[in-house]
Amino acid sequence: MQFTPTQKAAAAWSLIAALVAFVVWLLAPVLTPFVVAAVLAYALTPLVNRLDRLGGGRVPRLLAVVLVELLLIIALLGVFLLVVPILAKEMPLLRDQVPVLFDRLNTSLQPLLAQWGVQLSLDVENIKAFVLKYLNANFEDAFTSLLASVKIGGSVALAIVGNAVLIPVALFYLLMDWDRFVAQLLRLVPQRARGAFDSFTAEADNVLGQYLRGQLLVMLILAVYYSLGLALFGLDLALPIGVFTGLAIFVPYLGFGLGLVLALLAGLLEFAASAGPAKALLMVALVYGVGQLIESFVLTPRLVGERIGLHPLAVIFALLAFGQLLGFVGVLIALPASAVLLVAIRRAWAAYLGSRLYLGR
Repeated sequence: MQFTPTQKAAAAWSLIAALVAFVVWLLAPVLTPFVVAAVLAYALTPLVNRLDRLGGGRVPRLLAVVLVELLLIIALLGVFLLVVPILAKEMPLLRDQVPVLFDRLNTSLQPLLAQWGVQLSLDVENIKAFVLKYLNANFEDAFTSLLASVKIGGSVALAIVGNAVLIPVALFYLLMDWDRFVAQLLRLVPQRARGAFDSFTAEADNVLGQYLRGQLLVMLILAVYYSLGLALFGLDLALPIGVFTGLAIFVPYLGFGLGLVLALLAGLLEFAASAGPAKALLMVALVYGVGQLIESFVLTPRLVGERIGLHPLAVIFALLAFGQLLGFVGVLIALPASAVLLVAIRRAWAAYLGSRLYLGR
């Protein structure tokens, strides 16, 4: 059986891709900071290049890279610190409102179940004592447990600190020399395959760029919407929970579910003593129900676009599949790899539809 040059080239590139994937799988723990830096560099390089152009050559690239990286670090710290007010507010409320919630639950359930012939009697006092025992744990015990966990997980803590140092360093060098690195990679492509390769990478870059830009706009709009919607109901933690929900939308459905649970928990704890759980349920039903409709039928179709083809279910599957295969590194490269794979499948399908095998010639 004779193979055409195109088939030989496809087989060679498939073998190279398989070898690269195997090496990445073997070195996944070591590659984590570099993969994170590469993903960030891919996303931030256009911004650095734009600053270069705006400066008309008067702004050194070094200054543009430092400015962009500082803005990124500030943004990431801001997102991380969103969790602090939630924990600081919820823990005292949880301790104070747990007895009230159990009393209301017992009072509400008994008459309701009695209508169906079910006799239920909750030992509310023992349940409250059990929960409050752990919520009111003294600081000394908590501090001792923390020290013990730090000793046990010392290697994990060291890895986190190491990555926190390596990622900014690797990102700095990648942003400085990204165009040169890309040019070096292009030199590995044979000249006769350069046209097809450039066309493929341009299409993949366009798909991924459109998805990321559109998804970023969706996240920002939803962060404002959820913050305002929760604030209208008088929720104290409206801003951090609303911003968290909007940003977590990047992971379809999972981020929405986490934000909904946080809002419901915060509402139940805050409104338990005054308006009761009905206000919290109404708040979540209205704000998150309308938000889901706006995202699904208005924002995502208009800003992300059906033409991109990255269906939310495909994104979820890609995140889970790459995460299972490569761990945290897999989660990081899932979206770029899915965009490239999507373009490859489109082209392979188009080639098949135009082939003699499909046409029966």
